[in-house]
Amino acid sequence: MGHLPNTYFGLSVCIVSAYFFPFSLCLSSSSPSSCKLQKDFHLNEMHGPGDVVLGGLFEVHYTSHHQTDVNITIHAMTMAFAIDEINRNSNLLPNVTLGYSIFDNCGTLLMGLSGAISLSSGQEEQFELVEDCSGIPPIIGIVGDHYSTFSIAISNVLGLYKMPIVSYFATCSCLSDRQRFPTFFRTIPSDAFQVRAMIQILKHFGWTWVGLLVSDDDYGLHVAQSFQSDLLQAGGGCLAYLEVLPWDSDPGELRRIVNLMKASTARVVIVFAHEIHMIQLMEEVVTQNVTGLQWIASEALASATVLQTPRLMAYLSGTLGIAIRRGEIPGLREFLLKIHPDQGHNNENNMVRQFWEYTFQCRFEPAPAGWTDTGGALCTGEEDMGNMDTEFLDLSSLRPEYNVYKAVYALAYALDSMLRCEPGRGPFSRNSCATLQTLEPWQLVHYLENVNFTTSFGDEVSFDSNGDVLPIYDVMNWLWLPDGRTKVQNVGDVKRSASNKEVLTLKEEKIFWNFKSEKPPRSVCSESCPPGTRMARNKGQPVCCFTCAFCSEGKISNKTNSLECISCPEDFWSSPQRDHCVPKKTEFLSYHEPLGICLTTASLLGTFICVVVLGIFTYHRSTPMVRANNSELSFLLLVSLKLCFLCSLLFIGRPRLWTCQLRHAAFGISFVLCVSCILVKTMVVLAVFKASKPGGEASLKWFGVMQQRGTVLVLTSIQAAICTAWLVSASPSPHKNTQYHIDKIIYECVVGSTIGFAVLLGYIGLLAILSFLIAFLARNLPDNFNEAKLITFSMLIFCAVWVAFIPAYINSPSKYADAVEVFAILASSFGLLVALFGPKCYLMLLRPERNTKKAIMARVTVKS
Repeated sequence: MGHLPNTYFGLSVCIVSAYFFPFSLCLSSSSPSSCKLQKDFHLNEMHGPGDVVLGGLFEVHYTSHHQTDVNITIHAMTMAFAIDEINRNSNLLPNVTLGYSIFDNCGTLLMGLSGAISLSSGQEEQFELVEDCSGIPPIIGIVGDHYSTFSIAISNVLGLYKMPIVSYFATCSCLSDRQRFPTFFRTIPSDAFQVRAMIQILKHFGWTWVGLLVSDDDYGLHVAQSFQSDLLQAGGGCLAYLEVLPWDSDPGELRRIVNLMKASTARVVIVFAHEIHMIQLMEEVVTQNVTGLQWIASEALASATVLQTPRLMAYLSGTLGIAIRRGEIPGLREFLLKIHPDQGHNNENNMVRQFWEYTFQCRFEPAPAGWTDTGGALCTGEEDMGNMDTEFLDLSSLRPEYNVYKAVYALAYALDSMLRCEPGRGPFSRNSCATLQTLEPWQLVHYLENVNFTTSFGDEVSFDSNGDVLPIYDVMNWLWLPDGRTKVQNVGDVKRSASNKEVLTLKEEKIFWNFKSEKPPRSVCSESCPPGTRMARNKGQPVCCFTCAFCSEGKISNKTNSLECISCPEDFWSSPQRDHCVPKKTEFLSYHEPLGICLTTASLLGTFICVVVLGIFTYHRSTPMVRANNSELSFLLLVSLKLCFLCSLLFIGRPRLWTCQLRHAAFGISFVLCVSCILVKTMVVLAVFKASKPGGEASLKWFGVMQQRGTVLVLTSIQAAICTAWLVSASPSPHKNTQYHIDKIIYECVVGSTIGFAVLLGYIGLLAILSFLIAFLARNLPDNFNEAKLITFSMLIFCAVWVAFIPAYINSPSKYADAVEVFAILASSFGLLVALFGPKCYLMLLRPERNTKKAIMARVTVKS
């Protein structure tokens, strides 16, 4: 089956195109070598001839029947100037003349799309094509459009034909989608960057509770989506409300929105909309007299002079706005002064003629096709623009115009790079280059992606992989001067840093605030939670609405608006304010506290008394009282008691490894030495009494001096062996105990082996009970001959103290366990010291007459 003729294929394309675009070019079935327009239509336009033509789409009128907008007319004139400047530049596009075809979209999508199709396809009634329909198209690139919605529609259509489009004002982030818009570029940052720039301003002033108003189109709806997601990710705040401004002036809807703004606690209102939306909204704001709001305007409103009227500035004064980067275009004023209507080219320069009529309030005759004759004086064409006081020549703040200027130069530099291509080294198939005769728009797209130049104002222009320019915005502030004039001043900028972050620079001292305090307002749902608290979310409310919960013990928050309280390290505890960690209080039986001081004093006092008693016994060592009570054991007993008093000092102070190991060993050995002396002494007393009876001399041979020393040594050595085995197998060690008090560190010695500690105490107890039983059996011996009663009483005290010690020790927390043990040591030591040596010292010091052999023997005789 053969191929269909090209005529039929062209006819089918014509039918589809005519259905959607009645102005499109189609092949005529009756004339296969020519194209003819399906419908005749008229566009407001301006042309300049050239070897290569650039197209332009600008909003000169709001509709086809409204007056010319002076501020937007200059956009078109800036394009014409940039092309004229390029043609005069011998270094850029030498031997090539650029031309232009500029159409007015009249602020409507239909006219904008018609203009774009006309630019890409041509507008002649009929013109000849080569047989294969190839050749240079009417234009190679378009500067425009003004609106995001228009740019989306135009890019969707012209992108199919790889036509490059460089917009100067369309900011919708959706246009960064390279899959959908592969030939779209722009010299204005996308809304994605603008949204992040505004979030930086919100974070700078601490505004976390804001309202957002957007227009009901692609521009506003995409901003709303970006703002919500970016604001959440940045943690910069929440939206108190999000409202879509209607295109039609619906009084009821506007009244509802303004009522919501008035009732909300949010004092900051962000507006992403067009001038017409803001005008309608402000009418209702004025009607309801809603004051006390801080307005933040998007780039579409930041420089809108139509809003800067005395009636509205009472409410809008102090507005902060994100504005397009201001630039300077040398020579533009002189170019504008040379503008002159060309009456000899029919409708080709309608745009200039209408501007001339608007400026000089006159009319040309006849009126251009498609336009209404407004009447008035006839224009001569000799009117002098220089004598007119018109805002058309106010070039103090070139913002959109500067973007138009950069867009034209971007296309020019791309074309220049393409034409400088060396044959055989080109980027296309087989390393080929494009030529002016075979130029296709998609070839220009390749070079446009790699454009990189610097304007005369010093700004670098290049496009990223999404077709977006290097982003930078000026931050503007609306100021209402006392004389009624309005001033829009630059107070900072937002630009992208090398780390791909938004960097905000503000001159706060220059910012005017429309509040009595002359300071930035507070706009938060909940006040910040100070350090020491955390934010507790309120169920069903935005994350910015919360209550401040005090951190629990042991946790802190050291910064404002902490989401969680963090736990302090192990050895630290939270301060009373819960804003920082402090070292935990340490607790142990210290020498510096009253209890420690008392126990230390008692220990030293006991040691001192032992020394005094030892001195008394040494001094009276030759007296009968000392000699009759086994002086060697008495001296050894005093030394052991002194060691018992001193070993209690090891239980006072911060536990160390050596003190933990030494305290129980010294305590156990000292007390075994003491009790061993008492046991041997008791046995000697009993043996001596038996030896005094007839036939009892044999019992003394078992209790000689050597036997006494050996018995004490053996008994003490057994305790030393127990302590050695304990220290080797499971040595006591210092321990930081946090179980008793979570806010304190209890320094204590863990015994290591409970069995070892129990054996140590059990052995002391065994010897003490044995001594008590023997002394109890000898309690009725003559007083002057033995001291069995004193030993019995002393051992009774000793056993009572240690029996009471065990439950008290087990149930005493922290340092008080050591205090109980020290008290038991001191109490038992004092009991032995007083009971055994008190009566003897009394006799030696206060009743020396009874410290004689005669007195002692007399008592023995009496007893006998």
